[in-house]
Amino acid sequence: MIPIIETERLRLRGHELRDFENSAAMWADARVTRFIGGKPSTREESWRRFATFPGQWQLLGFGYWLIEEKAGGAYVGDGGFGSFKRDLEPALDAPEQGWALTPSMQGKGYATEAVLAMLGWAERHFQRTDFVCMISPGNAPSHRVAEKVGYREYARTTYKGEPTVLLRRP
Repeated sequence: MIPIIETERLRLRGHELRDFENSAAMWADARVTRFIGGKPSTREESWRRFATFPGQWQLLGFGYWLIEEKAGGAYVGDGGFGSFKRDLEPALDAPEQGWALTPSMQGKGYATEAVLAMLGWAERHFQRTDFVCMISPGNAPSHRVAEKVGYREYARTTYKGEPTVLLRRP
């Protein structure tokens, strides 16, 4: 069962089939993927990602939520915790948090609001506060969100041939 989390303005809930078009549109937008994989996702790639969202919850008891506005239910983005078996040095040794927002929802404070809500759930679920995330060095907005919620850089490395910054919450 995927928990529903509500904040002042947002609802985080499990993905449903009806959400695929919005998710695929976001992941096909070069403004979103510029720092996440470097290129827009095809529908096939978006479907594979979309299908992993409920799969991780089913297999691991945690995963990614769909983020929507409480007022009206507009799609905001995707975010949560995952286990992606990344081929990365140094290896990630804590639950990995991630988030992505559709461009029309960026700059409204939604990312910070959603990330804080996810962290509140995760601290209770995992019984820990130390989580990790990886962010492209050029992704200033995500670095600002990460810093606001307590993430600090602990390593720089490459992932799939691209530079990346690893961050940890103490």
